Amino acid sequence: MPRIVVVLPVGGAVLPAAALPALRATAQVHADATVPEKVALAAGAVAESPSGADWVLLTTDLTQAPAADDVISAPRGTALLDAAAVMDRLRSPGGCPWDAEQTHESLLPYLVEECYELYQAIEDGDGAAVREELGDVLLQVLFHARVASEGEPSFDIDDVATDLVTKLVGRHPHVFAGTERIDTAERQEHRWEELKRAEKQRDSSVDGVPLGQPAVALAAKLISRTTRAGLPADLLPDGPGLGERLFTDAARAKLAGDDPEAALRTAARRFADDVRAAERSARDAGLDPHTLDADAWRANWPAG
Repeated sequence: MPRIVVVLPVGGAVLPAAALPALRATAQVHADATVPEKVALAAGAVAESPSGADWVLLTTDLTQAPAADDVISAPRGTALLDAAAVMDRLRSPGGCPWDAEQTHESLLPYLVEECYELYQAIEDGDGAAVREELGDVLLQVLFHARVASEGEPSFDIDDVATDLVTKLVGRHPHVFAGTERIDTAERQEHRWEELKRAEKQRDSSVDGVPLGQPAVALAAKLISRTTRAGLPADLLPDGPGLGERLFTDAARAKLAGDDPEAALRTAARRFADDVRAAERSARDAGLDPHTLDADAWRANWPAG
């Protein structure tokens, strides 16, 4: 029997099923200080350091474990159980007073803010920030699910995850059922919409489009939906008003395969960078960037 390290998720409350044969086959089962006592007891583990050539060590920190012949880790996603447990602790009696007071409505600003911060991290190509912001978005999902578990109708994070799995499996029959053949991303996109429309029994091609999203993104989504439904381009809004002109520009971009929301965000962020550059230039020239006139702005505006 080799020396085996079993890595538990951070909370230490989940024992990988793949570790059971090793636990049954060895007389030496050990657990370090990172493993909760109740888990160690359930596994029949002792606290002494492992020795010899035949042992199994339970830990939540592989970096502190001794050299081993094999490492067994918890399945991907197991750490999500820890995240749900932390959220429960924060929301429960004896937890955080602020967390306990929140409602779906009070959390809405944070949901929007965290999504945009993730959006920006992806735009910036900042991998570390993407990882952090994904965690913040996940927190919003966990938080809303925990609040919902106390409401009516009541549901929790397991119900949310179960519904998601059902949806993903049902809308990918070519992957999970083998009943269809989908060999292009474009065909899958069309098939997804067909299955979604049948599932939700929608009467219109624009049913389900969230009307509260940013206007350019909303226009692009409406164009995408109606184009798939066969709506001819000459029926898109076309008038002298500012709204119609903006919609037309968004439509042209979307029909050309571009993302008008992303394009406008890129232009807006570039403009903000230029403003800051001009203000720095003016400050370096001894001017007050808060009192620049038109000529000073032009003189300090970045070239190109």
